[in-house]
Amino acid sequence: MRGPVTLLVTLALSATLAGCGGGGGDAASSGSSTPTHSSTASPTTTTTGQTTTSSTTSTSTLPGAGRPAVTIGDKNYAEQFVLGELYLIALQYQGFKVSIDQNIGPNSVVLGSLKNHTLAMYPEYLNVINQTFSRDHHHFPTLLDAYRHASRWAAHHGLRLLVPTPFSDTTGIAVTDIFASQHHLKSLGDLLDVANTLVIGGAAQFRTDRSGLPALAAGYGVAPAKFEPLAVGDQYAALAADTIQAAFVSTTDGQLASGDYRLLQDPQNTFGYGNVVPVITKKAYADEGPAFAATIERVNRTLTLSTMRELNEAVDVAQLPPATVAKQYLETHGLLSPLPASQY
Repeated sequence: MRGPVTLLVTLALSATLAGCGGGGGDAASSGSSTPTHSSTASPTTTTTGQTTTSSTTSTSTLPGAGRPAVTIGDKNYAEQFVLGELYLIALQYQGFKVSIDQNIGPNSVVLGSLKNHTLAMYPEYLNVINQTFSRDHHHFPTLLDAYRHASRWAAHHGLRLLVPTPFSDTTGIAVTDIFASQHHLKSLGDLLDVANTLVIGGAAQFRTDRSGLPALAAGYGVAPAKFEPLAVGDQYAALAADTIQAAFVSTTDGQLASGDYRLLQDPQNTFGYGNVVPVITKKAYADEGPAFAATIERVNRTLTLSTMRELNEAVDVAQLPPATVAKQYLETHGLLSPLPASQY
């Protein structure tokens, strides 16, 4: 069973193809249709290699009109592609001249790009900032603590963090809904009741990684009977086949939108806080004006955990283009309308 976002995107894609005579339409081009609001912009998009460039012709005074052109970016996987397209399209509808690099490279390259201002903004996860960039692996008791620590690191490097998303993408443990019901499993601590026969699967690093079996043992005292190494992406098929009974997953996986699987609750936040915080250079923040950040944060406020799973399902499972998914989402949630001045 697919989530409502996927259904909306599928219907929209079908309608687009029908309007094009059933073929030849470039469904992957972001912002390719003219907006219906007379006071908004008419965006056009050109894609070359890994970089998508957007230009906007203003039909009224938009907050991005006259601002310097900038490049935003995302990392090279489905969730990041969706986030990048959401920001790109929303910004171009407010008149900003933006390009998107859809593969900004490893962390060392990202930091260099931010410092030399070839990259203005990209979405990062709080736990990545704190553990990988700041090299702080201690447990933060609250989301606010994690955010404050990451913000201090950002400020030291000439960066700012925007408001976190409601959703958090971290390691998690999933079981089938049937297995959860049979054994009354709701949270990770409940696995103690089935640990002596439990086979848990996941990528090989979870056997020893601090976010794998050691975290499960330290946080909840759970030591499964067996760990089954799996290729990335094979967890859900193995769960469905009952060759494993639990699996290490990402909490925003599109498969979790189907209703066939249950992510076990982590009340101790053993796996940390993976809320997305757009990282923006202080220079870009000043040059682009307050509406730039406000446009991104207007989108971010809508991105709940269930919403992100549905968007990921549309791209990862239904194999729809990220730009198509993002455009449909923004349209159906009224996020392409002119940004009210009161919001910036």
